[in-house]
Parts: sequence; structure tokens; C-alpha cells
Amino acid sequence: MKNENLYKYILGIADNSLILGQRMGELCGHGPSLETDIACTNISLDLFGQVRSYYQYAAKITGDGRTEDDIAMLRKEREYVNVLLVEQPNRDFAYTIGRQFLFDVYHYMFLAQLQKSHDVTLSAIAAKCIKEVSYHKRFSSDWIKRLGDGTQESRAKMQDAINGLWTYTDELFHMTDADTAMIKEGISVDVSTLKENYYQQVKSILEEAILEVPESKWFQKGGKQGIHTEHLGYLLSDLQYMQRTYPNMEW
Repeated sequence: MKNENLYKYILGIADNSLILGQRMGELCGHGPSLETDIACTNISLDLFGQVRSYYQYAAKITGDGRTEDDIAMLRKEREYVNVLLVEQPNRDFAYTIGRQFLFDVYHYMFLAQLQKSHDVTLSAIAAKCIKEVSYHKRFSSDWIKRLGDGTQESRAKMQDAINGLWTYTDELFHMTDADTAMIKEGISVDVSTLKENYYQQVKSILEEAILEVPESKWFQKGGKQGIHTEHLGYLLSDLQYMQRTYPNMEW
């Protein structure tokens, strides 16, 4: 493939939103209130809309006849390169919000920088997506504050969620070979430079929510290299069911 590093770089961006979109879509009909249920479903739809743009571009780069659906639905588990954070299950509403919040802060910062990419397609996608992600970040941040500074029970559940998810945050800032190659061409974002600001923003919101910032320095990694938790396999069995059961189906 002529632009293999660019293709891999796009997957590194898109897979995060695809998997998180699937997780949020699982909540349809299961939200704590009708308004929140609809909001979570809309976030899922936003993320799926974003990945369509990325995968359409990736399909164009491959030049081998693959479609956006092929790339999104027909890869094997080890071929997905999303971070471990986004594949974590919806254990309860606090856990769902905590996962969304920890990714949203990163996602907004990332898109703000991707708009500066020398690749005009990626820059345009980022400019469009950041408007939606701005809302996602506000939504999840508000819920972090509401649950953290709420009842004793809601605070305890929110704190447990942040503590459990914290171990997956550092991987957001790991650089892959494709990332490094695309930096040299002015295309990719050096995510390692976002780390300090990310943790400062997260800490500020957690403190406002009267939640403690986890002190753990031990972090999980592997998603960007295709090494995932057991949760991704179950998620993909749902996500890929229609395409694998009815090959080449189209809407």
C-alpha cells in the first residue's frame, strides 16, 4: 500500500470513536432518564458519523476495493488499534460517564491540533468533528460534577469509576510508528505533547466535582498495538454480526 502509514494513522483515530460509539449505543433504552438516554444515543450517532468520514478516506487510500463497511466491520480483533479505555464496558452509569469524560477531554484537545494537519482531508474532518465533541465534553464534565458533588452514594460510585478507569488514560499519549512517520510529514498530532495539559484539565474538573485524583502511576497499554482486553471480543461479536451473517449486504 502506497500510503500505509497514513492508513494506519487514520485507523488509530477512527477505531477509538467506532468502539466508543458502539459502547454508547448499547445504552439506547437503558439511560437513567429519557433525556439522558437520548443524549447518550446522540453521542453514539455523532461518533459513528465521524468514523464514516475517516473510514471513507481510509478506503480511498487502500485503492483495493475495500469499502468503509469492510474496514469498520470485517477486521479481526487484533487488527483494531483503539485504546483500551474506550472498550471498557458499561458497568454502571458512573462508569459510562467516567469513561466518556476521560476520553472527551483528550478527544477535544486532539481534534484542536488535528485541524492544523497538512492533510486537508483530516483537517476538514477535525474541524467538523470538534463542534460535536465540544458538546460531548460539556455533557460528560457536567455529569462528573453532578455525580461527584451529589449524594454520598453517587460520589462513591463516581470515585470508584474514575479510580478503575485511570489506569487506561496514559495510553492516550503513546506514539505509534505510524504517528511518528506522519509527524515528519506534518500530518499527525504529537499526542505526547498533550499529556500535561490533559491531566491538568481532568484534575480541575475532578476537584470541582469534589472527587480525588487517583495517585496510581501504574497504567495499562496495548490497544494501539492490537492487544486488547477480553471486552473487545464480545463488543465486536455484536458490532460485526450483520456483516458476517449476511456477507456483502447493503442498506
